[in-house]
Amino acid sequence: MAVQKNKSTRATRGKRRAHHALKLASISVDCVSGKTHKRHHISCDGFYRGKKVMEK
Repeated sequence: MAVQKNKSTRATRGKRRAHHALKLASISVDCVSGKTHKRHHISCDGFYRGKKVMEK
């Protein structure tokens, strides 16, 4: 089991956690309906990249 030898400073701990923040989801606008949706996902109308892929 790993046991720390010295106490890590707040600065070192903060540098290590610098990339742990949650990022916002990328939002895209559908070219047919004009509604917003997540990137690489179908819109609520069933359109993906301008084509109807799913019936509601």
